[in-house]
Amino acid sequence: MTLRLAVTGLKGQVVSALIERAPSDVEITALGRPQLDLGLRHAVLANLRHTGCDAIVNAAAYTAVDKAESEPDVAMRVNGEGAGHVAEAAAELKVPLLHLSTDYVFDGTSHRPYREDDPTGPTGAYGRSKLAGEQKIAAIHGNHAILRTAWVYSPFGANFVKTMLRLGETREEISVVADQIGNPTNAIDIADALLVLARRLVADPSPELRGVFNLTGTGEASWADLAEATFSIAEKAGRGPVRVKRIATADYPTPARRPANSRLDNSKLRARYGLALPHWRESLEICVPRLLQTRE
Repeated sequence: MTLRLAVTGLKGQVVSALIERAPSDVEITALGRPQLDLGLRHAVLANLRHTGCDAIVNAAAYTAVDKAESEPDVAMRVNGEGAGHVAEAAAELKVPLLHLSTDYVFDGTSHRPYREDDPTGPTGAYGRSKLAGEQKIAAIHGNHAILRTAWVYSPFGANFVKTMLRLGETREEISVVADQIGNPTNAIDIADALLVLARRLVADPSPELRGVFNLTGTGEASWADLAEATFSIAEKAGRGPVRVKRIATADYPTPARRPANSRLDNSKLRARYGLALPHWRESLEICVPRLLQTRE
């Protein structure tokens, strides 16, 4: 039986990964601007009504973390109000909604990985807008899985790993923050998980499959760790060596404050769905060669 997924967004990392990973019995309808603008309620409802979908994946978002500090209203319009509009459509269509959220809903001060029921406390405009989206979905449509992910990289779009490889073409040493830790997550692994989750949500009405879940790669790293691993894989593939100079967050100021601890505890996802994403190093070993090939 064909699973029909309506996905918001056209060119993002997760959307691109879903289109690549969808098997023959999954039909993806990707919707994005200008036809579908998350901030326009009528456009969201009208476009999603006509998809005939079995489930909706809300992967579109305003993701410019630093820029959000200077235009918080734009971030809130897309990530907050927009998520509510998608939830309205899912409720009207009576289909499950899978919504991608972020570690930025937390303040990053915990000394352990965050669980889904830990108190939220975003420190920036981006995190506040994503938390508002979560809250609107929860209030509008109970048939949802809110999936908090973090440190997303992939062969697609703009991301940290791709940036490191580009900088490494012309530099022998790159300074990278070493006192922020998180769970690097390949968008391809997110897509594979979304396909599993969507099938379960469509087939099984159990309440325990609904709610908020963390969805990140296994294992933790600092940004410097991730950079070093990236350059190590690239060097084995024939690239020249690149040194990583480990610096503190204070040495690399940004408009938006980054969480010192972005680690998310994925045990709830394993318990409810029997699902765990691969270790980030394993997924990175697959991703980096692809990125190198596209730059040749």
